[in-house]
Amino acid sequence: MRYLLFFFIPYFLCSSPIKIATYNVENLFDASFQGTEYEEYIPGKHNWNSRMVEIKLNHVAEVICDVDADILGLQEVENKAILKKLMQRLKKVGCPYKYSAITSKKGAAIQVALLSRYKVLKSSDIVVSGAPRVRNILEADVAVEGESLTVFVNHWKSKAYKGYESKRIAYAKALQARIARLAPSKEYVIIGDFNSDHNAYLTLEDKNNDTQGQTAFSDVLHTKVEEYEIVHAQRGKHYTLWKELAVEDRWSHKFYGKKSSLDQIVLPQKMFDGKGIDYVNNSFNVFKADYLFTKRGYINRWQYKKGKHRAKGYSDHLPVFAYFDTKPYEKEVYTKKKKIDTKSIEYLYSLEKLDNHIKLNNVVVVFKRGNSAIIKQEKNGRGIFMYGCARDLKEGEKYDLLVESIKSYYGLKEITSAYKLRSKGDVKLEQYYLDSIALDEHKLRQNEVVRDVVGIYKHKAIYVNNKKIPLHFRTKKHTPKDNTKIKLHYAYLGYYKGLQLVIHNKKDFEIMEK
Repeated sequence: MRYLLFFFIPYFLCSSPIKIATYNVENLFDASFQGTEYEEYIPGKHNWNSRMVEIKLNHVAEVICDVDADILGLQEVENKAILKKLMQRLKKVGCPYKYSAITSKKGAAIQVALLSRYKVLKSSDIVVSGAPRVRNILEADVAVEGESLTVFVNHWKSKAYKGYESKRIAYAKALQARIARLAPSKEYVIIGDFNSDHNAYLTLEDKNNDTQGQTAFSDVLHTKVEEYEIVHAQRGKHYTLWKELAVEDRWSHKFYGKKSSLDQIVLPQKMFDGKGIDYVNNSFNVFKADYLFTKRGYINRWQYKKGKHRAKGYSDHLPVFAYFDTKPYEKEVYTKKKKIDTKSIEYLYSLEKLDNHIKLNNVVVVFKRGNSAIIKQEKNGRGIFMYGCARDLKEGEKYDLLVESIKSYYGLKEITSAYKLRSKGDVKLEQYYLDSIALDEHKLRQNEVVRDVVGIYKHKAIYVNNKKIPLHFRTKKHTPKDNTKIKLHYAYLGYYKGLQLVIHNKKDFEIMEK
């Protein structure tokens, strides 16, 4: 089928929208020693050899063919030689790209590149100051439908290995300086792996904050712009297309369970003005083919285990894409973003979903395990479960939070996306817990935390003062035998088709008598 499509490419390009995508291919190296390779990719070591390179090329080509973009930005490509081999492989399997460009930063282990079915008129590097490992930004002018479209391909400094925000700000400033020199009528698209979330100003971690909260992506590139605003925005303002998707879908990268929107397509006002090339409204998405995920739902990245490449997997990133056309951008009827109201946890129990962000003031983290937590605002008030979004919070501290989304999971009310706005100090937690007596007298409700409760475990329940309460162990192998006397140091009242106490890990209980 791809061979058949190849013969119709000229007609396809002239009659259909243009698809632009970006993909971090995760370390596409060749088998020739350059002296700048990462340790894992030195030829002849760690099972990295010509055979492994061929397998990696096949896997990268498979994804690129299926994404089927007309213009594709790539990150983590070692050099021009391996890019040429990739183009040869793509041609061999029936999805060729005639044109390409790549940066040429000396001493850098990896470069950024561009593949295009349209002619690349010219390309150059935007130099970012810093050490040799600091990558340049690729600027390429592409001839599209009689228009000249500039594409900026980025790969900003990661947040690992002293990944301070000031290092990403160097990229943003270099890019903005170049944009300021463009002709006012110039159309451009910014793509790449920015190693910053679409809402970087909310997700900047303390360990990387050497800029007093200023972020490269949100503040220097000016992406705190809504779609209704970008239509009339000034030069230098940009709209991130992640805002087109539902909150739960805003991710293309997952690291230890944390979902991130690092891979971006960012647009200026010129892509919404009804002239030349415009964005096709609501066309942004993430490419999520089944083979890019493991059976357990993790991203099926290139496998390197126990010091060896395993010839399996693809990348730790997913491609993202959007469509563009010479037809004018189709405006929607926008309503201005509502004011963010301050609400209570109790209020969240009256909703199934949030239509707008809300603030929760003075919430106390009464229980935290991993990236999840239970929070309360008052001693006798309702608690609520934060699922997968409490990484930056600490048990025993008070915060103001911005809540982005909620859901009910088999009857359990959960916050699924939230961000720390302000830390407000330590809190003594004893008053927020239920004990054995309170558990007996209290009208049980979900998302309460119990402490120091002694009872008999039997038939998936604990018997406390002749009261039976279902008891669930998150790790099955920790489940004790029936008729065992146990002490719950910490447990929380969850809900799965009915109220139940939940033991999160082995340290939260002890066996007293068998």
